[in-house]
Amino acid sequence: MKRSPNQTTAPPFSPQRAAGAFTLVELLMVIGIIALLTGLLTPALSRSRAAAQTIRCISNVRQMGVATRMYWDENGGRAFPEGITRTNGGQVYWFGWLQDGAEGTREFDVRAGRLWPYLQGRGVETCPGLNRSNPQFKSKARGAAYGYGYNLNLGPRDPEGMGRTPSVLIDRLANPSTVAVFADCAQVNDFQAPASPERPMLEEFYFFETTYPTVHFRHGPQAAVVFVDGHVGRETAERGSEDRRLAGQVLGRLSRDLLIPQ
Repeated sequence: MKRSPNQTTAPPFSPQRAAGAFTLVELLMVIGIIALLTGLLTPALSRSRAAAQTIRCISNVRQMGVATRMYWDENGGRAFPEGITRTNGGQVYWFGWLQDGAEGTREFDVRAGRLWPYLQGRGVETCPGLNRSNPQFKSKARGAAYGYGYNLNLGPRDPEGMGRTPSVLIDRLANPSTVAVFADCAQVNDFQAPASPERPMLEEFYFFETTYPTVHFRHGPQAAVVFVDGHVGRETAERGSEDRRLAGQVLGRLSRDLLIPQ
């Protein structure tokens, strides 16, 4: 079909065809602005995420503190020991029953723990700041067990009734606001597979005391701590106590003044 002399078509790259399109320079400018905004927003988002994790963690230890007070009220004001008894091929600790066996494959039952009757599995046992997906992390049990530790000076590891050191009577403490009960905890493990001296790994840990660096300063770097009187604080590591074998992780001890019942 012949084209009418009055019919015209715009050349392929005419101003008509290019109207509204971006030039290469404009596209590069847009990409640069997006990259700049991303760079500005990413640190803010990271800080917001870290703040949310800290708030959740503080809520966790506060609930644990309330549950512990309920336990004390029902048990003559005496703190529970850290280790309770052996049964069914495993050990009952203050936080629950942990099966014997290979790391990361053991069964765990939180219902055997001393706080279970008061918390009933509200999810407070895991701290959102403990990154279990980190390649440096090694599980103690088949799944998450507990992300917090107990002050071994309140309730020693040896069970009561066997001629060993008894747990503390809480109402006899002169300064309950200065004695820690629970704190963010973990330890550097280099002696149980898959960890090794050449490849130390982070794992959950369940008590803290005056000797070993098992408090995990994972919030800032601070650790959430609940005290005997129920208040929650954010504490830093005692100077010189830090275990820094793992990049990005700060483990250490709390000040001795916060550990010894007075």
